[in-house]
Amino acid sequence: MAAKIGIFFRTFVIMTPEKHITLAELLADVKRTLSESYPLGVWISAEIGELKENRYSGHCYLELIEKAEKDGTPKAKASAAIWRTRWATLSSYFHEATGTELRAGMNVLLRVSISFHEAYGFSLVVSDIDPTYTLGEGERRKRETIAALEADGILELNKSLPFPTVAQRVAVISSATAAGLQDFRNHLAESPYKIEATLFEAIVQGATAEESIISALSRVADREEEFDIVAIIRGGGSQSDMECFNSYTLCSHIAQFPLPFLTGIGHDKDSSVADMVAARALKTPTAVADFLVALAEGYHSEVESLYEQISTIATHTLSNHSTLLSLHSARLGSNTTGLLATQMLRLERTQLGLSHSLQRLFDGHRSRLLLAESAAEASSPERILRMGFAVVKSGGKTITDSSLLQVGDTVEITLQQGSATATITEHKKNE
Repeated sequence: MAAKIGIFFRTFVIMTPEKHITLAELLADVKRTLSESYPLGVWISAEIGELKENRYSGHCYLELIEKAEKDGTPKAKASAAIWRTRWATLSSYFHEATGTELRAGMNVLLRVSISFHEAYGFSLVVSDIDPTYTLGEGERRKRETIAALEADGILELNKSLPFPTVAQRVAVISSATAAGLQDFRNHLAESPYKIEATLFEAIVQGATAEESIISALSRVADREEEFDIVAIIRGGGSQSDMECFNSYTLCSHIAQFPLPFLTGIGHDKDSSVADMVAARALKTPTAVADFLVALAEGYHSEVESLYEQISTIATHTLSNHSTLLSLHSARLGSNTTGLLATQMLRLERTQLGLSHSLQRLFDGHRSRLLLAESAAEASSPERILRMGFAVVKSGGKTITDSSLLQVGDTVEITLQQGSATATITEHKKNE
């Protein structure tokens, strides 16, 4: 084939402007050369970058790629098709032989025929597949990453972090121009809850995606206390664009990140290693937004439920205490009345006893007073005088001892009736 193509192009090169061919003629020569070079088709090895089955026609369309070993960038791409009549047989055969579905990321060995059309270009038509060629390099790297994370004991580390009841402060890692980011923001804006999403811009597909995302993670970590959760989102894309989400370096950063991680990296069928290590794996950016809104809604419902429970308990408690208060009030009134009656009775008895005691005390004092009065009356001078005794005074002093008088002293004698003055002519002392 190389010789034929070389002859063809040498002929083309030496042509003069006057001797030219049309584009259709050139492409017809290319088509003929390809057809002559591979009349029976050829086996080729490639990685499936993308696989889509048309559910209406039943045909399967592939994007085949070959990557550079150094940086993993595609160095060859081609479109291929498996027609409906072959697709059902080949997919069933592959699944039976390998135990897995044919999907993007697999390295496959295909028998293809070359289709070249002057108007529609180059494509391949798959007629057979060798299932013994096993999985592609992308799938192998994915398995190696999972095994390494398990060996390091960090595969489930992010999942073990305490998950917030409600996440209102979200660090978002995404391309600023991603359509998925706008969908994410629109869904949050449509919700009745305040959820703040702070963008940490990063490239999320392609050769530099891994380094860019890790850099964004580092910036989020510097502001860890400002956020409840981290989400990485991207729109749809080919399976080959997701290779960075299967790398050990990026996935180990996600697994060990100090905040719970959400993924919404825009794929419907397959999961990446990043999905496996994240606290929650969601399919799309919209699904991430819906999840955050659902958290807020659940928390709101829980708060409302608790409010209703508290209100019911408070009402019930107040009613019970009101009833108890009424009962205690009635008992207090009854007890107070009984207590007052008892105390009044005791007071009356005390008053009666006090009255009797006072009366006895008064009677005793009256008797003693009467006795004292009788004694005083019995010893009064008037009574003594009535008995025939007399009071003798000299110099204004009552004389009870005759030795105090001298012969010739004048004394005044008081009798019951009247008084007399006398002169002492003689006095005697009692023997």
